[in-house]
Amino acid sequence: MHLVCRIGKDYAIRLPEPIVRALNLSEGDQVIVSVEGDAIVIRPLRRFFQRREYWSETSVEEIEHDSEELSRITEED
Repeated sequence: MHLVCRIGKDYAIRLPEPIVRALNLSEGDQVIVSVEGDAIVIRPLRRFFQRREYWSETSVEEIEHDSEELSRITEED
């Protein structure tokens, strides 16, 4: 999907609704923004750190996996 956006005040880019719906994004979601060549890449952060209820169990392995994946993505920049 390719859509044209405009850079607004304070360099803000408003994501078009079809993209927001396609990625199931919500207000307040965090994203990682990076530059790859001459492209701006925006990746949802919630894919790596899924929201967990406070009473759920999370293993050390799950935390390590999420941390390693986030580190890998941020080091690519």
